[in-house]
This record gives sequence, structure tokens and C-alpha cells, in this order.
Amino acid sequence: MSENVIKNRSEILFLYDVQYANPNGDPADENKPRIDEETGRNLVTDVRLKRTIRDYLYDFKKLEIFVREISDEEGYIQTSKQRAKDFISEKELKAAKDLNEAKTIAAKEILSKCIDIRLFGATIPVDLKGKTGSITFTGPVQFKIGQSLHSVELMHIKGTGAFASKEKATQKTFREEYILPYSLIAFYGVVNENAAKATLLTEDDVQLMLEAMWNGTKNLISRSKMAQLPRVLLRVVYKEQNYHIGDLDKKIKLLSDLDDQQIRHVTDYVLDFSELVDTLTEHKNKILRIEYVADPNVKFGYKGKEMSLGDILKAVGVELKELSF
Repeated sequence: MSENVIKNRSEILFLYDVQYANPNGDPADENKPRIDEETGRNLVTDVRLKRTIRDYLYDFKKLEIFVREISDEEGYIQTSKQRAKDFISEKELKAAKDLNEAKTIAAKEILSKCIDIRLFGATIPVDLKGKTGSITFTGPVQFKIGQSLHSVELMHIKGTGAFASKEKATQKTFREEYILPYSLIAFYGVVNENAAKATLLTEDDVQLMLEAMWNGTKNLISRSKMAQLPRVLLRVVYKEQNYHIGDLDKKIKLLSDLDDQQIRHVTDYVLDFSELVDTLTEHKNKILRIEYVADPNVKFGYKGKEMSLGDILKAVGVELKELSF
């Protein structure tokens, strides 16, 4: 696997939207959608995006995931220490001459089997004969907190439940929830080729992650996540090690005749890629290729003209690869 470890740094820009739903509730605040009080913009944690990726890889691609909830026969959820033992047998542990050797064995097994550790890293506890240590992998793939490209409206909804709260009651319970009528959320990430050496992250792993971001978002079919759709996915792969532009998410603009909080659908605005394309063009000598996929319903703008994303990216003058999932 080490021969296939990625050698090129890359940046990722991922946009998806949500309609009349809660993309990422805050359990410390009545599970309300997270909102930056200063800007009114919707926030989504990187943990939520990573959960989407992990679930898709496990449920649809049948790949092993280290970070997942597993319960025993009595319903008790595994600790991370117990989870680590799923990958290193008692026989191997007993054969290890010391804790460092046990950690080495565990690390090799976990990295070879768990794509989420190769992608996102983890701190994994290892226990040997009463001595406890940990293995720490810095994840090659890091995302900033996602943020909507516009301010959002928080909507409070009340409804009637299906059941009574107690026996012999004559009224059903009431439920309350907070949703957003609309939010277009942008995530920005970096794939670090240096950290990839430690976790043995491959290009195949990265391509699977991109597929999981796109298709995993479409397959979040739950009551709170039903109306989420991927809209744009862009990956800029660089020729030069230890180099990337940064803040690609800050270089696109949402343009609409409506006020931000009146937006309800992807057809209500144009995504202006002018600044992003100009920046990429300025650095094109350091870019190996650009990979992309876009929802056909999205309207893209460049220098005042509405164009397809593929035609806009041609202006950069580098190799383009249209992704297909």
C-alpha cells in the first residue's frame, strides 16, 4: 500500500443545500441549527460531514470503519479501547514483548482495514497487561467548519404527536423543532500529503471519500436530513508538495435578487466563480489538475455571464477531470 500513498496535496470545495430541515443540530441548544450570531450564517461541524462519509463507506461500499457505534448483547456501547481490540487478537497481544510492539501491531492492522483512520486519523488506546498507551494518527484530510454562503432564517415549528404522554390521557403530546427553510453550505478541506505517509492514505481512498461526500449526502434519508442535495464538488490537485492556495470557499459568491433569508431553492441565485477562477489561473503553474462535478440545476456565473462549471473552469488552462458517481 505504501507505494500508492498520495504524493500531491489537494484542496476540496464541497457545496450542498438543505430545504426545510436541520442540517446539524446543537444538542446544547435545544438541537437548533447552528448559526453564527454575528453573520446569521448557518454552521455545520466537520464531524457531521465525516459521519456522512463514514456511513456511506460502511453502508454502501461495505468498507470497514473504525469510528462507528457497536453494542454488545446487553446493549452496552463499545469504548474506543474495546474497539481497538477488534483488530488485534488476545494471542497477538500476549505475544507482544512490550506495549510499543503491541501498538505497532495494532496500528498496522487498523490502518490496513479502516479507511476512515487513513482519511481522518484518530487517537486509539491500546492496553497490554495493565499498561495503557495510545496511537495517534493525524488525519491527512482536514475540513473547516462548513458555513452557508448567505444568512439564514431560523423557523420554529410546532406539531401534534401521534401518542399521549401517559396512560388514560385524552390529548396527544405536542412536538417542537427548529428548521431552516434553506441553506447552501460550503465545506473547505485540505488533503495533506505529509500526514498521508503515516496513515498510508492512497488516491483510491481519496476518490472513495469524494464519492461518499456526494452520494452520502444524497442518501441521508432521515426526517431531519431528507431534503439535502450535493450541488458542487471541486478538488484542486497540486504539482508542488507543501503548497496550496487556501480559503477557496471564500472566493465564490452567491448572487441573488432576493434577500438572503428569502432564498428557498437552488434556482433562486447564481454562484459567481469569477474570483475563484482568477485565483486558480494566477497559480495554474502549480496546479496538476482540477476534478469537479456539479448538479445541473445550479446556475454558475463568470465575469457577468452564465455558463456551465466545466466551461468556466476551462479558463484556468489546466487539465480538467469531470467526476462521475
